[in-house]
Amino acid sequence: MLSVDNIRVDFGGTNLFHDVSFIINKKDRIALVGKNGAGKSTLLKIIAGTQSPTEGAISKPKGFTVGYLPQVMHHIDGRTVYEEAELAFAHIHEMEARLEKMNNELAERSDYDSEEYHQLIEDYTHLNEQYTMMGGSHYEAEIERALQGLGFRREDFTRPTNEFSGGWRMRIELAKLLLQHPDILLLDEPTNHLDIESIQWLEQFLARSGNAVLLVSHDRAFLNAVTNRTIEISCGRIYDYKLSYDKFMENRKERREQQIRAYENQQKEIADIKEFIERFRYKPTKAVQVQSRIKQLEKMVPIEIDEEDTSRLRLKFAPATRSGNYPVICNDVKKSFGTHTVFEGVNFTINRGEKVAFVGRNGEGKTTMVRCILGELAHDGEIVIGHNVEPAYFAQHEAQLLDESLTVFQTIDNVATGDIRLRIRDILGAFMFGGEASDKPVKVLSGGERSRLAMIRLLLRQMNLLILDEPTNHLDMQSKDVLKEAIRDFDGTVIVVSHDRQFLDGLVTKVYEFGDGKVREHLGGIYEYLATKNASNINEALAQGKPTATTEPQQKTVNESRLSYEAEKQLQKQRRKLEKMVEDDEKAINELEGAISALEAVMSTAEGSTEANFTKYAALKKQLDEAVSRWETNMENLEELN
Repeated sequence: MLSVDNIRVDFGGTNLFHDVSFIINKKDRIALVGKNGAGKSTLLKIIAGTQSPTEGAISKPKGFTVGYLPQVMHHIDGRTVYEEAELAFAHIHEMEARLEKMNNELAERSDYDSEEYHQLIEDYTHLNEQYTMMGGSHYEAEIERALQGLGFRREDFTRPTNEFSGGWRMRIELAKLLLQHPDILLLDEPTNHLDIESIQWLEQFLARSGNAVLLVSHDRAFLNAVTNRTIEISCGRIYDYKLSYDKFMENRKERREQQIRAYENQQKEIADIKEFIERFRYKPTKAVQVQSRIKQLEKMVPIEIDEEDTSRLRLKFAPATRSGNYPVICNDVKKSFGTHTVFEGVNFTINRGEKVAFVGRNGEGKTTMVRCILGELAHDGEIVIGHNVEPAYFAQHEAQLLDESLTVFQTIDNVATGDIRLRIRDILGAFMFGGEASDKPVKVLSGGERSRLAMIRLLLRQMNLLILDEPTNHLDMQSKDVLKEAIRDFDGTVIVVSHDRQFLDGLVTKVYEFGDGKVREHLGGIYEYLATKNASNINEALAQGKPTATTEPQQKTVNESRLSYEAEKQLQKQRRKLEKMVEDDEKAINELEGAISALEAVMSTAEGSTEANFTKYAALKKQLDEAVSRWETNMENLEELN
């Protein structure tokens, strides 16, 4: 289908990647992964034809179509949501005009027996068949399904696009792209502006699509649901696995461990050969053996170990000053925009040191509530901010607000004060902007790098109430885990707006569900919240709507939530214990297999064929059988628990 041939990209005198070659076949669902700044977005741009490589080429058949959704887009105003989406069917309108013209010509002509008339009928028939096959008669229904699947309501269809935020306009572009049904879809972080429901719809759409997909995403669950192949960019090279993301992670770990073992064995063999050469180099009786060993050494192909990115984002929030016991209290809060009520009758209290989640579909008021708490929006009712509360807010589009004319260093230097200005280079290095990276212009940074830079600006602020609106957008898997760990260790109060279930798991102790104009409190973590709704994911929970309003069932739900919370804690404890046992078993099996392999090599020589070695070999085999048996038992127990 599409061939990537020996692509090399140099940027600012530095080689980003080289010798990149692979083929994308029809129905391939490929996850393009790698650390932030590895070149994922650059490779997508090259395949899309919006950027040229330093060397190499992209080969595709004639008429092959490519659909590309970048992270950042420039939008054109002047059309409604429906009219913008309808542009995906511009070719249908062209065909309709041609069919109408041909139909009029057939009606006007009377030379029914002429060759030209027959050819016109044939052309009309062929074009009409194409029109029908391309869905010309029902594309309106397809537009409605796509827009509604991505979260738009029917009343939104006639609204001008400039009334919508950047995230919603990105959804319009995504709908338009999906409706075009290109031969390959290139999607750069498509889930960043989608809620749980829309992500699930997109997963189902891509699963039904018969065309190829190459996507960049840091949403682990989305990658596992959609992809069947993983291409990793690491240290300037690519590694192609015919596996989904989770299986790729397991395979990569195993592959690297095998490479390390093979490398160590080869190095030992090289050392033994060199020792033999040095020992007998000047003995005439050993000259033939020495020359044989030298040739053996020359022919030996060095075993390479895949480079691994060992850099680690070190993130730590400054100690929080003590605030009042109740940083945020909402009393009968209501917020409306014109005649549209976002929420009303909202009552909740957030205690000092709590970490809570705001969940709900897009448009249900999560960000609106945050802005009300920060005093950015007027509202009815009362929001009391506690004594000595110092809030810091990481907005959903914080990374897009950076000044592109500045460098990384200048961006931080402009906001740093006091002694912290003496440590800017150290801070940037801790966030993987060390050395020359600190002098990069902001405009060339990837989405993930911009998010990290925006997070540094947040760290420089003194705060004890941290409010994060979709903080994991554009962050890679490693950065997500480190951010989660830093928030967990933060001794202040935290409000997290997120649709990332894995990120919220083990982080928050209370969930506020936004929906149907109400805000409902659920005690416990994200999985306790799902348990009270009897749902396997957030989308299912939100789809259930509001609970009954009577007092008794609500109290029962809270009690069940507490019981579920304690049960889940015990379950997690058992799971961690079994996982550790399985890990120890696997380590023991690897060590025993290595010892057996080494002993077999010794026993294959005349000197090593001793009774002691055979006895030792039998003992090792017995230990290996016992270790494998333990591993199988522990794996079965772990699978049952899961």
